[in-house]
Amino acid sequence: MQIYLVQHGISNPKDQDPEQGLSPEGEKDARRIAETAGNYQIPVQGILHSGKKRAEQTARIMSETLNPEISVETAPGLGPLDDVQAWKEKLHELDRFMLVGHLPFMQRLASLLVAGDQENRVIKFQNAGIVCLEQEQGWHVKWALMPDID
Repeated sequence: MQIYLVQHGISNPKDQDPEQGLSPEGEKDARRIAETAGNYQIPVQGILHSGKKRAEQTARIMSETLNPEISVETAPGLGPLDDVQAWKEKLHELDRFMLVGHLPFMQRLASLLVAGDQENRVIKFQNAGIVCLEQEQGWHVKWALMPDID
């Protein structure tokens, strides 16, 4: 079983865009990472996002390239401060799904699954980056695609 965790692309500042949609740089990074994932033929079944504009835009960019079998949908509980424990229980139904959301949620979910402790950071997310987690006997980081290598 695999899941793909994505932190939304870089957003516009709130004073310029109250909904904080993707900035031009955020859109560019999301497209570049989506194209790379597409070149690897990542088999995404569906894409779920938090409902915030920047997450939805990032999800739609990923969908354009990855062509999931199930369309892009809003999923409650993917907000920045939502409970990651609730998602741990749902994941058995979501093989090869992409979840597009925010920090600290994505960071905490990865940490909970891999280390058993949502505060024990196991990987550093980047805007528009994809982290693939795989469950075999336990969860581990299988691979990651990030806009920068710093």
